[in-house]
Amino acid sequence: MADITAALVAELRARTSVGMMDCKKALVECGGEIEKAVDLLREKGLAKAAKKAERNASQGAIFSYIHSNAKLGVLLELNCETDFVARTDEFKLLGHEIAMHIAAANPEYIKPEDVPAEVIEHEKEVIMAQAREEGKPEKMLDKIAEGRINKFYEDYCLLEQKYVRDPNVKIKDLLIENIAKIGENMQVRRFSRFIIEAK
Repeated sequence: MADITAALVAELRARTSVGMMDCKKALVECGGEIEKAVDLLREKGLAKAAKKAERNASQGAIFSYIHSNAKLGVLLELNCETDFVARTDEFKLLGHEIAMHIAAANPEYIKPEDVPAEVIEHEKEVIMAQAREEGKPEKMLDKIAEGRINKFYEDYCLLEQKYVRDPNVKIKDLLIENIAKIGENMQVRRFSRFIIEAK
């Protein structure tokens, strides 16, 4: 068995923000290989985060982001379970990052379930008409529409959008990672984006 030193445990803790005992257990389980231990802790953390997502998030904070030209701004309500977490630097950073992302990516909805049924029906009609124009076979139209509706969600739903700072991560993944790290459920409750456009 690999020698699990205090320095190795401390390094894993610094990289994952997980407690010392859990870091040590992960290193023992992974034979002292730090990369494997990071992956193991992430997997366990994401599983815990999924369970926490059902808990009530009735505390939180309002975040604002004003772009440097003062013509674009965002207000965001981000909720968590306790007032204690709402005051932490990690929570404040997450709120700021999501508000900044909203300013840059201009989502219209929070999640796919928020998109009105009539909007989805209209999109499907347009997509199917386009697919017919492209000469796609009739039996493929539903499958094509489903794929393009998923793309619509990625473009217009905040949680499905790719994070502007890292396109490999969706906003929902960023939220889940923070739930796993901080240990409380967090939810984007609502947002508004304001822009002054020249007429």
